[in-house]
Amino acid sequence: MKKKNKINKEITKDMTIKQVLDIDESLADVLMGFGMHCIYCPMSQMESLEEAASVHEVDVDFLVKKLNENKA
Repeated sequence: MKKKNKINKEITKDMTIKQVLDIDESLADVLMGFGMHCIYCPMSQMESLEEAASVHEVDVDFLVKKLNENKA
């Protein structure tokens, strides 16, 4: 059974962290595993995954792949 907050949508590197969490809140664990611990800070509303990955020195393509693999 799907959780109410989950949306079946492909995650892309131009999405904000907020948009990713709107798709599946449990993806916060994946983001935090990549060192992105400020997922609920104001920048998560405006900054794309690509921009956040750059700041955290994370390969954005690998991050997006893992987010898509782990969304329900």
